[in-house]
Amino acid sequence: MPPQRKGAAARVSEDTEDLTRHPLQAILLADSFATKFRPITLERPKVLLPLVNVPMIDYTLAWLESAGVEEVFVFCCAHSKQVIEYLEKSEWILQPNFSVVTIESHNSVSAGDALRLIYERNVINGDFVLISGDTVSNMSLTQVIQEHKERRKKDSNAVMTMVIKQSKLSPITHQSRLGTDELFLAIDPQTKQLLFYEEKTDNLRGIIPLDNALLGDNPSICLHNDKQDCYIDICSQEVLSLFTDNFDYQHLRRHFVKGLLVDDIMGYKIFTHEIHSSYAARIDNYRSYDTISKDIIQRWTYPFVPDVMFSGNSATHLEREGMYRASEIEQSRSARIGPFTVIGKGTRIGNNSNISNSVIGKGCSIGSNVSITGSYIWDSVTIEDGCDIRHAIICDGVVIKSGAALEPGVVLSFKVVIGQQFIVPSYSKVSLYQQPTVEDSDEELEYADNSSGTVDSSITCTMDTLNREMMSETPASQLGPGGVGHVWSICEGGHEEEWRHSVAPIPADKLAEATQSLEDDLEFLNLDGNALSTSGELKPGRNGTDSEDDDAEDSRDDSIYYEKEVEATFLRAVNENIKVPDVILEMNSLRLSYNMTSADCAGAIFYAMMKQALEIPHATAGELRKNAASIIDAWNNLLKFYSKEIDDQIEVIMKFEEMCLESVKEFSPHFSQILHILYDKDILEEDAILRWADEKKDAEESDKVFVKQSEKLIQWLREASEEED
Repeated sequence: MPPQRKGAAARVSEDTEDLTRHPLQAILLADSFATKFRPITLERPKVLLPLVNVPMIDYTLAWLESAGVEEVFVFCCAHSKQVIEYLEKSEWILQPNFSVVTIESHNSVSAGDALRLIYERNVINGDFVLISGDTVSNMSLTQVIQEHKERRKKDSNAVMTMVIKQSKLSPITHQSRLGTDELFLAIDPQTKQLLFYEEKTDNLRGIIPLDNALLGDNPSICLHNDKQDCYIDICSQEVLSLFTDNFDYQHLRRHFVKGLLVDDIMGYKIFTHEIHSSYAARIDNYRSYDTISKDIIQRWTYPFVPDVMFSGNSATHLEREGMYRASEIEQSRSARIGPFTVIGKGTRIGNNSNISNSVIGKGCSIGSNVSITGSYIWDSVTIEDGCDIRHAIICDGVVIKSGAALEPGVVLSFKVVIGQQFIVPSYSKVSLYQQPTVEDSDEELEYADNSSGTVDSSITCTMDTLNREMMSETPASQLGPGGVGHVWSICEGGHEEEWRHSVAPIPADKLAEATQSLEDDLEFLNLDGNALSTSGELKPGRNGTDSEDDDAEDSRDDSIYYEKEVEATFLRAVNENIKVPDVILEMNSLRLSYNMTSADCAGAIFYAMMKQALEIPHATAGELRKNAASIIDAWNNLLKFYSKEIDDQIEVIMKFEEMCLESVKEFSPHFSQILHILYDKDILEEDAILRWADEKKDAEESDKVFVKQSEKLIQWLREASEEED
């Protein structure tokens, strides 16, 4: 039902005191108006897809409620009945001081159409938050709303404030860790006004076309290609009327934002607000689905994490190495659950099965000798004995028969059946529905209209009107003996899109191709110091200490994220017995993505190694030392690769010092013994140890703790060096 207009909700003035009399409102778009999650979204709306076993929309609503929003208008279009029914049965309708109202449309095909319809309903009474239902955040809205209101008091043309965040791009793929393309922004460093917004296109080739008038009208401009658009906007009411006045505004960024930036007549302005320590990201494609899932599991989104109850999510217990288990799980003693894995309620796991870096939904049945790596298994999935699943998404009700294998990047939509011993090729998409002949988001409306639109409270069923003839006509050769479903073909030129946006890691051969392409581009452009650096980063102008402080904070954030990523990658390598050359490829990709040095990489890898040694069960100090020695011995070639230079080796020693003082104090009594092990394994040279000791000569006594502990080793190395001389 459409929301009823409140009689007391009259248009308010821009005075701050008047504005505070009205509840803070938000518009939540429950339709992405895109096809990136096909074929899944032909049967269920994107906002109801599970993200670490919780529907995406619940993360968005939980954050809005915690941030002080009191009234949310949820705009529903494709599969609107499913969204409305889910919300009506959810706990959101019972929350005090938090109203969730749905607005339904059957013919809107864009965000512009949605905002025009909301304007017609006249339900927005002042400034509002504009967000899509596939956004995860834990940021506070207090500061950005206050900044927006203060600007509005001084300049009524300041109609929008966009939230942005630091985002290191991979110089090889020119993608963020969310799988989004490179974004170029021009921002006034004083006022934070947005002056230019352009997503990367193939023809840019590192060159950004800026209008001469832009440079002439603004005395100072900072150019950025290291920012992420969080798609969280604080808007004035004028935003809605602008969409109504301009029917060619369909897309929020491509049409509306860029339209205002080039409009010299009306003079409307958009500003930016950058967050640093908070989290905000939108699920735009399968790669961002994978990345944000990992961030949730690694607790960057706290308090919206699996073991904290919100919106009726099932109680889940956090164990060591980022493992989460719900209740009523049946797990064989010989089954192994690896790090950063979530197991849903009522799931059964058979003998000798191995699961790591994955999310398993509710009520799943996993047979014996099954291997699951980096995958997302939704509810009520059956995986028979001997299956191998790597980096895949498997929707509700899927059956994978014995001996089948899914290669990286596979997506299986609802209730698909994979036959015995069948191998599904990389990046395949399989659905009970045949592939639409025209790629158009309107078709999701048609599929939704043809379905009953009903879902139960846990959304365990899909559409009730599946075409049984379509299923029975599935060629056996497509999915093996007993297979049910249709394999969608990849359109011409779509192969690159698949590996770029997949949940699977980017293949080594694609990284090699991209690296060669980058080298060719740099040679072609003959870049100098005034253009793009070899890292692909635009060099922004400095503007006082504030900018330098922000950069320092961003650098700290990057280091924390980087170390977490390295730790997760190393744990996966240990649990999956990945060979060192393959681990080096992944580590190099991370290193380039975060623009880190080999010394940074060496320190982060050693930290991950020692954390793993600590996690191995041990009863005595001697056993802990043996664990450390065993890990160093097994992975010494990996650490050596990044510790070739003396400076890299000194970084490893300093990182070990830091660990012993702060995060892994259990190793403090064993510092000198482990230092000796690193020397014996030829990871550390004597020059590195002696230089480290020499640099500590003038340090405070508190900084010499481990030098003193290692005195015997240092003295022995000095004497050996003198004898050689």
